[in-house]
Amino acid sequence: MPSETTSTLNLAVIIGSVREGRFAPVVANWFVEQAQQHGRFNVDLIDLADAPIPLELPAVPPAMEPDLPRPASMEPLTRRLAAADAVVVLTPDYNRSFPASLKAAVDWHYTEWQAKPIGFVGYSGGSGGLLAIEQLRQVFNELHAHTVRDYVSFPRYYELFSPDGSLKNPEEPNGAAKVLLDQLLWWGEVLHDARRDRPIAF
Repeated sequence: MPSETTSTLNLAVIIGSVREGRFAPVVANWFVEQAQQHGRFNVDLIDLADAPIPLELPAVPPAMEPDLPRPASMEPLTRRLAAADAVVVLTPDYNRSFPASLKAAVDWHYTEWQAKPIGFVGYSGGSGGLLAIEQLRQVFNELHAHTVRDYVSFPRYYELFSPDGSLKNPEEPNGAAKVLLDQLLWWGEVLHDARRDRPIAF
């Protein structure tokens, strides 16, 4: 747990899948528990299934008009992303890529991602979400976010979790989550201070 001399960062954990019958909440609940146990994050679990996001993007992209008018239904999502000091994106592989719901959420925003660390938790039958993660790195780099090196991956996730949502063999995934969270903390603190002390000019 943090001491009196340490601070906590706001960590947004985004569930990227909105598919019916999705497994994502099981993985998300596990990761949120890891983040809470880490002790240095205020965790905000954002489920895109609860956030109406139009696929029709505005005529002027957010990169050119950061304060563009958005549908009122998106206000809570935008506010929560803006409040985050670090972000973890939880994604499956859909046809060797990531869900359209996730891409829409990313593309509706710009400054909300800038100069913030992004981490990934992936799951799928074969690659463990790595195909989606590698594409997401390119997307977030374009938005001036910093994607951290390490990640958590669950290939053949359906063999790894028990019916009650717990991991059958938690030691390795728990260790991977700790490494990811440590990296997010380091970059999150550095970039938080940089955003505070020097206005973003890109």
